[in-house]
Amino acid sequence: MQRPSFAVQVVLLWCVVAAMCAGLLAVIWFMASSSESRQIAAATQSSEQSCVAVASRYEMSVAQPAAPLQTDLMHAVLDLVLVQLPGVEGGFWHDTQPASGGGAGSEAAASGRFLAYSFPTYQGSGIKRDIPQAETPLILRTLQAAVRSHATETAVSQANQGGVVVAACPVRSQPSVHVWTMTRIRPAIDRGGVGLLAGAAAVLAVILAVAVAIALGLRRWRDKLSRLEAACAPQDADMLLTPIAHVGEPDLDRIVDALNRQAAHARQLRDRSLQMGQQLAQAERFSALGKLAAQVAHEIRNPVGAMRLRAENALAGNAERQQLALHAILGQLGRIESQVASLLALTQPVSVRRQDVDVHAWLAAIVAAHAEEAQRRNVSLTMAQHDAGHFDLDPEQMRRAVDNLVLNAMRHAGAGGHVTVTARILHGQQLVIEVADDGPGVPPGQRERIFEPFVSDASAGSGLGLAVVREVAAAHGGHAYVADDSSGAHFRIEIPCQPCS
Repeated sequence: MQRPSFAVQVVLLWCVVAAMCAGLLAVIWFMASSSESRQIAAATQSSEQSCVAVASRYEMSVAQPAAPLQTDLMHAVLDLVLVQLPGVEGGFWHDTQPASGGGAGSEAAASGRFLAYSFPTYQGSGIKRDIPQAETPLILRTLQAAVRSHATETAVSQANQGGVVVAACPVRSQPSVHVWTMTRIRPAIDRGGVGLLAGAAAVLAVILAVAVAIALGLRRWRDKLSRLEAACAPQDADMLLTPIAHVGEPDLDRIVDALNRQAAHARQLRDRSLQMGQQLAQAERFSALGKLAAQVAHEIRNPVGAMRLRAENALAGNAERQQLALHAILGQLGRIESQVASLLALTQPVSVRRQDVDVHAWLAAIVAAHAEEAQRRNVSLTMAQHDAGHFDLDPEQMRRAVDNLVLNAMRHAGAGGHVTVTARILHGQQLVIEVADDGPGVPPGQRERIFEPFVSDASAGSGLGLAVVREVAAAHGGHAYVADDSSGAHFRIEIPCQPCS
């Protein structure tokens, strides 16, 4: 598994830190929400229980159900009951227009009046007797709901600074009188907690901002690194020695400077290598020229010596001997001319001009051109009956190669020998030309060496024919070689199709 890059690791680390901060804020918020929900539930239960307790205590304190309303008694009951419930305040309310019918679905009166109010556990000075004005609309809505339902009703009002829970319940002995109680809910998170959350949120925002800044910086750094990587991996090998431009990052620019120094050193080494290569090529050229001069001198000296001997004999002899000497001299001159022609052909570069050729007809013409020479040598020259079809090649250059192979085969087959020429196209992709004879063959150790110039085991050969064959095959993108055969010599030229249609 591939290890993430340093940039990715840094970004991931900052993301983990941000996720931890976000998780901490979520936990704090969840705990605050859970605490607030528990406070509302507890306040609702406390308000309902205190409302019922006040109503029950007042019913027990009233002598007769039809007795007139006694506000002093109401205050006393409120003080007595609510003093035991810290944070709970309440009072009595009189419905001045009771609903007709008294059913649950009847409309409640739209107006009423507060009879008594008490907040015995008020943190201020003494018992609070002033009805809270801010919560009065909520109290009236809750009382009206209790009037309609003739049962205990509860209402909750929440705000940023906390909330209140109001409960209203009827006094059973006096249907027009209702008790209400109110419990205040402290905020789950006080000002200090809000400040803490705000600070944590600010820290989270800073972390995220830093993470984004680092990500953008690393992205720019990565882009510059990609540019440097692209500059260090060109398609052309010569571009490796070209100086690389700075990318604008100090750390990367130091690497660029080091690479440029290495490139400068490589250029120096390349120049030295070119100079040494030129010197070596010059030395090899002189060596080759010396070898070539020695070979040419050897190949020409023998015919010249023979001609000299024939000329001396002709001067000392009669007319018949002079005629024989002249014929011999002409033969030796032909041998020298063949050597020079082969040498010139080898020194000239092979220029291939491909064209569509009917291989069977082309090869048949070559075999027919050598028929007279084969008859003179008493050699059976035949072409195998294969319909090779059409192929793209240079007919003139390839004819030079096949001519040399046929002449070489007839020379080694000798009188009474057989030479077979074959051409076939394999799968439409490759042309194979074969020239086989039943002569002594080529020893395995010499099958590569005989394609070198001036290598020949025949006194009549120039040692250049097979070198021409190899060069023509290479110019066509193929190669020439001696195939394995149990008898005789089996030369083969293989040329790939370029291009193939």
